[in-house]
Amino acid sequence: MPSTDAPILSARGVRKVYRTGAVEVEALRGIDLDLGEGEMVTVMGPSGNGKTTLLNCLSGLDEIDAGSVVIDGEDIAAMSDARRTDHRAARMGFIFQSFNLIGVLSAAENVELPLLLAGARPKEARGRAHEMLTRVGLDGRDRHRPAELSGGEQQRVAIARALVSEPAIIWADEPTGNLDSTTATAVLDLLLEVHSAGQTLVIITHDADIGASGERLIEVRNGQLVYDGSPDHAHAVHSRD
Repeated sequence: MPSTDAPILSARGVRKVYRTGAVEVEALRGIDLDLGEGEMVTVMGPSGNGKTTLLNCLSGLDEIDAGSVVIDGEDIAAMSDARRTDHRAARMGFIFQSFNLIGVLSAAENVELPLLLAGARPKEARGRAHEMLTRVGLDGRDRHRPAELSGGEQQRVAIARALVSEPAIIWADEPTGNLDSTTATAVLDLLLEVHSAGQTLVIITHDADIGASGERLIEVRNGQLVYDGSPDHAHAVHSRD
């Protein structure tokens, strides 16, 4: 269950504007949002209305044009690029629809990479990567490269990579979007297991079943939060891309 303590993330007045020549598009319009420790939040809404931009801005992948995003008492919007990168590596894990695995590396090497970049010793990194791959059901597949794995297996490697540093927040952008329904269900079950261990989990999805699986549902339209509450009481979460 989510913590009742201070939020792990607090965003206030977050704006993001994309500019192409003289044309400006306001992708996020003054977002206010708190995330509790250990909370599972699903984010839905039509394509092009700001869901992925919201994830990118709250996680520090994109800079914001106004507002603040406070994590662990620090405003990541005010950090230098280097400090924000270090903070992200230490406190966050990411899972993407396209897996984003490095094709020339094995499954284990992909999972090890965040640890090695953070300064872990190779032997320690290899041991932790093996433990994590076993946890996601890929024991014995650690030497396979992404091209030798199914889509579901590749996403499991991506989940293991996101979890190996024991992040406080996991951001998942359409994690089942490239998977068949059976594999998608298995990946969702794995994410629910991850959440049950106490980590904050934010999932962007178009799948109504996944949207209803969290404790809290957020709907984004035209760069604004138009719903934030229990999935059971959502009124307008039927949009699709």
